[in-house]
Order: sequence, then C-alpha cells, then structure tokens
Amino acid sequence: MNTADVIVIGGGTGGYSTALRAAALGLDVVLAERDKVGGTCLHRGCIPSKAMLHAAELVDGIAEARERWGVKATLDSVDWAALVATRDDIVGRNHKGVEAHLRHAGVRVVRGSARLTGPRSVRVEGGDGGDFTARRGIVLATGSRPRTLPGLAPDGRHVVTSDDALFAPGLPASVLVLGGGAIGVEYASFHRSMGAEVTLVEAADRIVPLEDADVSRHLTRGLKKRGIDVQAGARLLDAEVLGGRVRARVRTARGETRTLEAERLLVAVGRAPVTDGLDLAAAGLATDERGFVAPADWDRLETAVPGVHVVGDLLPPPSLGLAHASFAEGLLVAETLAGVASAPVDYAAVPRVTYSSPQTAAVGLGEAEARARGHEVAVGTMPLTAVAKGMVHGQGGMVKVVAEAGGGRVLGVHLVGPHVSEMIAESQLVVGWDAEPADVARHIHAHPTLSEAVGEVFLTLAGRGLHQQ
Repeated sequence: MNTADVIVIGGGTGGYSTALRAAALGLDVVLAERDKVGGTCLHRGCIPSKAMLHAAELVDGIAEARERWGVKATLDSVDWAALVATRDDIVGRNHKGVEAHLRHAGVRVVRGSARLTGPRSVRVEGGDGGDFTARRGIVLATGSRPRTLPGLAPDGRHVVTSDDALFAPGLPASVLVLGGGAIGVEYASFHRSMGAEVTLVEAADRIVPLEDADVSRHLTRGLKKRGIDVQAGARLLDAEVLGGRVRARVRTARGETRTLEAERLLVAVGRAPVTDGLDLAAAGLATDERGFVAPADWDRLETAVPGVHVVGDLLPPPSLGLAHASFAEGLLVAETLAGVASAPVDYAAVPRVTYSSPQTAAVGLGEAEARARGHEVAVGTMPLTAVAKGMVHGQGGMVKVVAEAGGGRVLGVHLVGPHVSEMIAESQLVVGWDAEPADVARHIHAHPTLSEAVGEVFLTLAGRGLHQQ
C-alpha cells in the first residue's frame, strides 16, 4: 500500500493547482490522472479555443484594415492545417510546462483511472496503478463533460460538442450553434470570423442569460451587426443529419416553427460533472440530484466525509465552473489540508468573461440581481465610444457599474467591447474589497485607454463626473 499526505483525483486546473500548492507547503502529494494533466481547459477548452479566437481576431482585423482604415489588405484563405498546428503547439508547450511544474514540486503523478475504496483510500487501475492511502485527505477534481441532447448523438463531424468542435475536420460554411452561454457565443463568433453563416439558438429569453440584461443586449447587438442570426427564446424541436448536412426544426420566440440547415450543429448546452467510475459510495458519498458533489463546509470545500474535499466542476453553484475559480479552490483546499489559514473563495468576486467579438467581462451582481437581493442601487453607464480609444476601435460596447445607493459599495461591474477581458481585473479588486465609487474615483486612468470609461463611470457615481453629469 502506497501512502501520501494528499491524494488528488483529476489533473485539470483544480486538481493540479491543489497538488502544486500542497507540495509547496511540504505535503507529500499523489496526483491520479487517467488522461493528460491540464484537463479540459488546457486540451479541449480554454487554451485551444482562445488560440483559435485570436486567429479569428486577426482575420477580422484584415477586414477592418481594408474597410475602415484604407489599408489595402486582402485575405486569400485560411490555412486550416497551419492554424491547427499553431494551436496544438501552444497547447503542447503549456502541457509540458504543467508536467515540469509537477515534477519540480515533487508531485507523484500516477497514470490510470482512480476510484475510491474508502474515505482515505484510492485504487488506481491501469497505467501506474496501485492502492494508495491518504494520511490527510483526498481531493476530488474529476471535472466535467459536455451535456448532450437525447436522440442527438455527436459524431465529431456534423454534430459536435464544445469538446470536439475544435477538432472537427476543416471549416464549415454554415453552423447552427445550440446554446447561447459563453461557450456557444464564443464558437458562434469564431465561425463567423472564419466566414461561416451562423445561427445561434438560445432557449432563454436572451443570450448569456446569467449576465446583466444590458450585457446581453449589447452583446446581441454586436453579434447581429456581424451577421450572426441570434435566436433567443427559441427551442430545438428535433434535428437529423441528411446528406451530409444537419436539418433542425426550431420553435422561435414568436411561436413559429423554422427549419434550419447547416453543415454542422454545435451543441453547447452546458456541462455535466464527471463522477462515473469514481465509486463515491465507497467513501460514504453521493451526488446531489444534478450530479454534483456538494460540500458540507464551503469555507473548506469539505464534504460530509471528513478529509474528502471537492474542487472544480464537481462543485454545484455558487461555484462557477470556471478554470480560474478552480485555481482558487485548489489553493484553498491545499492550504486547509496543510493546516494553513485560508480565506474562503468569494464567488461574487470571481470575474466572468466571454471571449467573443465583442467580448464581455463582469464581476459581482447585475442590476436586477442586486435589486432582487434587496439593495437600493445607483447605476452608472457609459458607452465605450464616448471615449477616444473606443472610437478608435469602433466596435461599440459599454461600461455599467451597479453600486449601493447613496455612495455605498460597488456591487457589480459589467463590460462589453473589445479587449474588455483585459480590463476586468481592476473591477475584481473593487468588488472584492467592497470599495465605494469615491474610493475608485481618486485613482487616475491613463488617457487614451478604454479603461477611461470605467474611471469616468466611477467619477460620475461619486459626483465628480467630467463628461457625464
């Protein structure tokens, strides 16, 4: 029987961050992974998709250069094989980096499928298999997989999920994206940049429905301006592959039935936690009705079984299923197991980003959510085109700040526009530190930048607005 202080099951962002931090604190760590360390984020999600979206941004830039700036640039074609090779090189280098970090930290990576055999014991089958016992605790970090629809099996070519969309052959001429959350919007944006005709179908009454309503409105406007057919409040009735194309029937928000055809159907209707083969019952655990493993203590992310902790996509809300939230959860659990004081994860202060064109970025509460929680609010907004740098970019967008009325603390910040993913860190600090508009208004934002619009909204809420009264 092999022993370790901590056994981590799953080597994605939540798992390997737990392992690295625990090892840095002097604990002996075993990390069991049946595929590749880095998980979905590195190999099938965050990193490869953002690489592709950067390529899409370059394609869009050629069109903007020609149509707006008088730069006589043309796009002959997209070399799909070369694009894929660059994407895979980026993923591969990151993968080697994670493996090197784990080796340097002294984490023992065990290859194989792990299952629980007790509250402190694990069996790893296949690869470097064996039986392991944890002296301090076990961390469950087995991640999630894309949800699919009954009767609509992905085939990797005509019907694809977000996990395999990047690896489907070639660039389709038309795409039907089912699901208007962040993943669906990003893939709709990418394929439109690459020249595809795109229809985006979302069952809720607006896309990115978990975000502030003004974010949804501005994002919808931006996507439609790019030629994406956004169908919110619409439901898929059925779909089939016929003659190498997908034919789908959709019930629109007006109650009409539309038949849509596309070369590819991309299903992006959310993700489901992965617990199959984990044998939770052997440790006295069970999933909730949605398949999540809920902690009994959110301050420690510890289950009802002492010493068994959960991080990442296995956690139910308020965890967000975001890689950067998983990093924070991994740090918390590692420090807890090492006996180091650690602040609980403040999920309200975790930034949320959609890397489409235009982008969205937000942290904290939206206006409707803040009011629903009983807050009297003051709301400040400003279009990005009201500042010079926003005019330069020419893509529209906005800043919206939700604060407590009477100069109270900032409850949420919401951004839509170019590069706003790089602007949200400031607002995360503002919300996380319970700052008030007057606190932020004292700080000077560089000119000319897009962030000036953020600063101007805070100035206005503090009663010191220059361009807004």
